[in-house]
Amino acid sequence: MSFKLFDKWDVTEVTVEDMGLQNYVCLDEIVVPHTMGRHVKRQFAKSKVSIVERLMNKIMRTERNSGKKNKAYSIVEDALEIINKKTNENPVQVLVKAVENTAPREETTRIKYGGIGYQIAVDIAPQRRVDLSLGFLTQGAMQSAFKNTKSAAQCLADEILLAADEDSRSYALQKKEEKERVARSAH
Repeated sequence: MSFKLFDKWDVTEVTVEDMGLQNYVCLDEIVVPHTMGRHVKRQFAKSKVSIVERLMNKIMRTERNSGKKNKAYSIVEDALEIINKKTNENPVQVLVKAVENTAPREETTRIKYGGIGYQIAVDIAPQRRVDLSLGFLTQGAMQSAFKNTKSAAQCLADEILLAADEDSRSYALQKKEEKERVARSAH
C-alpha cells in the first residue's frame, strides 16, 4: 500500500538529480508531514525528515508564523496545489528541482591568521546546502507576501516555480548567486 502526500501526490515518482543532495532530500511516503520533532535529539537526523515538512519548519521560522505548524501546513499544502494547477506536474518534483537549483555550492568562512581576519572560500556540506536553499525559498516568499494582496501560499508557489525554472527574478536564486559570487572573490 502506498501513501500519497496530503492524499494527493505520489512521492515515489519524484527523483533527485543532484548527486550530492540525494541522501539529504528525504522523499519518504507519508500522508501528513509532521514528525513532532522526533529528529531533533540526533545529529544529522533531519536528513530523514520529509523535504515538505522541512519546508514547513522553515516557514515557521519567521516572527509572524513562529510555532504555528497548522498555518505552515496549510500554506505549503495550498502552495503545492497552486503549483500542480499551473504546471500539471507533481508539485513535490517541482519543489525538489527548486531546491537543487537554489542550493549554493560554495560560501566563505572567516579565519584569523596573525591577528588579521581573512575570508576564504569553502565547499558547503550537502545538509547545509538543503537548509540554505529552503531558507532562501521561504524568505523570498514571506518577503513578497508581506503587505501584499497575494496570499503567503501564492507567493511561496511563485517563488518555487521561479526557482525551478531558474528564473533570475527568483529571490532564492539571487541569494545563491550572491553567496557564490562572494566565495569566488575570496579564492
